[in-house]
Amino acid sequence: MYLTTEKKKELFKEYGESETNTGSPESQIALFNFRINHLTEHLKNNKKDFSTQRALLKLVGKRRSLLDYLKNTDIERYRSIIKGLNLRK
Repeated sequence: MYLTTEKKKELFKEYGESETNTGSPESQIALFNFRINHLTEHLKNNKKDFSTQRALLKLVGKRRSLLDYLKNTDIERYRSIIKGLNLRK
């Protein structure tokens, strides 16, 4: 399994201030980013896996909407998560 409980806790601790803060936008964006990177690597080897491609596009849209929400509510938190995850924008 590519995403273990320990990895999730590590992501939530790093970006959500604690292991139990799973609902903050930063922790959700970090989790989506991890899953997007994994699916991108999968699609490099399996070019015709269209269901995974669709799932990837849905995750990218969810991450984008959370980033837009964070940008509109608190620009400093938005800038820090963009810098922390090395996202373009």
